[in-house]
Amino acid sequence: MIELIAELFSYDFIIRAMVVGILVSLCAALLGVTLVLKRYSMIGDGLSHVGFGTLAVAMSLNLAPLEVSIPVVLLAAFLLLRISENSRIRGDAAIALISSSSLAAGVIVISMTTGMNADVCNYMFGAILALSRSDVYLSVAVAVVVLILYVLSYKGIFAVTFDESFARATGVNASLYNMLIAGLTAMVIVVGMRMMGAMLISSLIIFPALTSMRVFSSFRSVVICSGILSVVCFAAGMVASFGLSTPAGASVVMVNLIAFCAFFAAEKAGIRA
Repeated sequence: MIELIAELFSYDFIIRAMVVGILVSLCAALLGVTLVLKRYSMIGDGLSHVGFGTLAVAMSLNLAPLEVSIPVVLLAAFLLLRISENSRIRGDAAIALISSSSLAAGVIVISMTTGMNADVCNYMFGAILALSRSDVYLSVAVAVVVLILYVLSYKGIFAVTFDESFARATGVNASLYNMLIAGLTAMVIVVGMRMMGAMLISSLIIFPALTSMRVFSSFRSVVICSGILSVVCFAAGMVASFGLSTPAGASVVMVNLIAFCAFFAAEKAGIRA
């Protein structure tokens, strides 16, 4: 095992992938706790489909995919939030409406231009080992911004997560924090698509939060456990992917599933914190 890990870290592209993956996984896990508790966890899946549609259009126009996708997915996140708050189309229905439309548009654009080439498949299923230097710099910058804003806004996020009506009554600008959560999630989804793919990125949001909630009960402990779990599972998934020659994104998801099963067994055994 030690020799395997030593060999793993002897490659520069794997070190880059580890740095980006750990930062993005941590951001996704922290935001995932709030999204799961607010029953809005599938926003990750919806926004990843929006991101894929945008990426398809950007590649067909020979534009930089990630740079184009971030503002578009941000707008989609705010649109989802506004639709859910101010119309008869609520939460999951709004996500399904926008995500399926965006995915369909992306598939049509691809079929009419480049076809299902390697670049498209990388964004569909992830290709973290193929990250370019510009992708790494952008991903790290986005992750650092997300972490800083999350820490600075922690109290407000906590307030709107558990009782938004009470938070509004006490003077908390709930709309602002909801927009912040949506915006941070959108940025994480876009940079995370490059490593996990549009089909798997939502797992980074959902799994750590659900796993932590099996054993821990307070918001702070769930957030801390989710962050640690996400980082550990990502690193373990990368090692497993390297050792077994399996796809990196899928390996990370399977390690998260194993962790969930272990925590679920601990919950059934009466272990709570």
